[in-house]
Amino acid sequence: MPGTVGRVPTSPPAAPGPAPVSQVAAAVLGHPWADTALGSPQQWDPAVRALVDVVLSSPVPMALYYGDRFVMLYNQGYSELIGDRHPAAIGRPAPEVFADLWHTPGVGDVIERVYRRGESFLQRESVLPVDRQLAASGDHAVFTRGHSPARDSAGRIVGVLTVAAQTTQFTQQLQSLSDFAAALSGTLTLDDVARVTLRYMLHSFDADRVVLTVDDGPAWRMVRRLRGELLDEADERLPPLWRPTGADSAVPVVVVARSGVPYFVGDGQPLRDSAVDRHDQKIRSLAALPLRSSVIRGGLSVGYQAPHGWSAAERALLAASAELVGQAAERARRFETQHGTAQLLQRSMLPEQLPTLPRLRIAARYDPGVDGNAAGGDFYDAFLLPTGDLGVVLGDVAGHDVQAAARMGQVRAALRALALADPRPDAVLAGLDRLVASLGTETGTQELFVTVAFGVVDAARGQITLASAGHPPPLIRRCAPDGSATAEYVELPTGAPLGLGCRPRTATVAFPPGDTLLLYSDGVVERRRQSLTAGLHGLATAVAGAASGDPRALCAVATGAVSGATEDDVAVLAVEHALKPSRSASMEMPAEPTAPSRVRHWMTAQLTDWQVPEAVIGAAVLCTSELTTNALLHAGTAARVVIDLSAERLLVSVADSGTRGAVTRTQTDTLSSRGRGLGLIEQLSDAWGTDPTVRGSTVWFEILVPPQ
Repeated sequence: MPGTVGRVPTSPPAAPGPAPVSQVAAAVLGHPWADTALGSPQQWDPAVRALVDVVLSSPVPMALYYGDRFVMLYNQGYSELIGDRHPAAIGRPAPEVFADLWHTPGVGDVIERVYRRGESFLQRESVLPVDRQLAASGDHAVFTRGHSPARDSAGRIVGVLTVAAQTTQFTQQLQSLSDFAAALSGTLTLDDVARVTLRYMLHSFDADRVVLTVDDGPAWRMVRRLRGELLDEADERLPPLWRPTGADSAVPVVVVARSGVPYFVGDGQPLRDSAVDRHDQKIRSLAALPLRSSVIRGGLSVGYQAPHGWSAAERALLAASAELVGQAAERARRFETQHGTAQLLQRSMLPEQLPTLPRLRIAARYDPGVDGNAAGGDFYDAFLLPTGDLGVVLGDVAGHDVQAAARMGQVRAALRALALADPRPDAVLAGLDRLVASLGTETGTQELFVTVAFGVVDAARGQITLASAGHPPPLIRRCAPDGSATAEYVELPTGAPLGLGCRPRTATVAFPPGDTLLLYSDGVVERRRQSLTAGLHGLATAVAGAASGDPRALCAVATGAVSGATEDDVAVLAVEHALKPSRSASMEMPAEPTAPSRVRHWMTAQLTDWQVPEAVIGAAVLCTSELTTNALLHAGTAARVVIDLSAERLLVSVADSGTRGAVTRTQTDTLSSRGRGLGLIEQLSDAWGTDPTVRGSTVWFEILVPPQ
């Protein structure tokens, strides 16, 4: 009958020499089997004994369920799968050991069927909470299990042999692949793709090293993440640190990117000839796969510091991951190309430099709406008039396309030409109205919608003359002698937009020293499901509460004054009538590692010569060091450092000519030289911000100077 063990007169011959046994094997061999259906080991059937030897010596989790009651005998690997059920499970019937699971479909019924019918059975990806501690935490192990009938020397079925392979990690990797795809779908730039990819690959594959490379013209650039790297929230928001490498680099991931042929090493020194540091030198197993795309070439590699067998399933998962990364990188490359063209067109039509005047300080800020991938029609300008006064303008041409940007360029150029001939604001806007009407007739469209606010600042008389064509009212921040501030809108007849028979009227208001004029586009104050009145009130409140009337700081305050997202462009122009002329100095910073140190020495000497308080000098030099280091790390270009000192504040700006890190509005809120820079500048300065420019971006901060 099933479960009977044949008798043998003599014990089997001893092994040639003692073999090491695991702790579980020792416990199994020392168990009192005479009290079970197996009987004393000296009486075991040779086939059963051979099967037991295989089970105990195998590195793969295996268990023998013996006899009608399925008495359990298993090895070290299987003991780890069943968790706290070991060691009490040794020699006990499986229905008792797994009493809470035995009657679950796919558990006891499978063992009994194999035993009764003598047919092998394979269970793929079965989820069993065999480890009660994991089950209590909600984690269920996933197995692929093979069940075969165990036979004695006479060919009779005496039990069931189970071989189990836990596939929980692979299953989790498959589940996280969908999360990875979702995360990549939200990326816009190659920096975004790199951040998501490195984080996912390092975590999902439990790797020691992950590298992503993409083509950079004829050469390549690479970004790497290592196990155990300490990255805080600010680091995660930063553009990744790309490292350039030559076109003929021997780095495996670059070789794969060039050839398109995957590369796998299970144990060796795959980075021996291309290691850049000790982390690379420790890598012993490596997988590198190409990114398959018609637009971008690249590669993805995963490495371990220990030997690692690359199974067919794992290779397939890596290939699927590389496919997703390739698709995301292709979208990002297209976006960056389109974005670069649109932004270059947009910003090339804006003034690269604003006038520098003794008593008038000027600043502007422009943020593209939507996703930054299209040119817009907002524009600003400031220029000297033949009379010596300052002309300032801010306008809005409806649309977010190349045509809108082109019309904006026409309107801006025409406005400056009209103002240089006759600077009266009403005359300038009347001439613009005729131009816009002509453009509408020429293009055959009546949908050319243009609003403009234009003013002439007379610093000598302390007044401004303004006119508006359908544009939001200008705002003036008034500064009282005691230092308190208020904000008031200029009561100005707005008139109709240009091209609709605009008949502008002017208003002249006082503009004494200490006041600041603010012109802005409707994207600053308009929000969905919020009234325009609320937006205007929010802007005035924020400007009145600003720490100073500095124009650059007020531009930053204005763009964030009204809560909620906007899909419109945001443009702001601010002009301050300074109480006293400011002093300025600048330094060109080369793209060299020693540049931040040279900037610190120059800045300390300059501020000391200007007799700036030591506390302000210390804070300013430290913040500037962070900004210059940030420019070198993330823009990789030379930069221009400008310091401007007035009676009430010190303003420092660092302008680079890099293109990365200022693609979307959310990215312009990040700043760090490895995570600590943002918090440091927020603590030491009274205001800070970052402004995109025609070529690159400018990061600045302001520190108030205590009265002496």
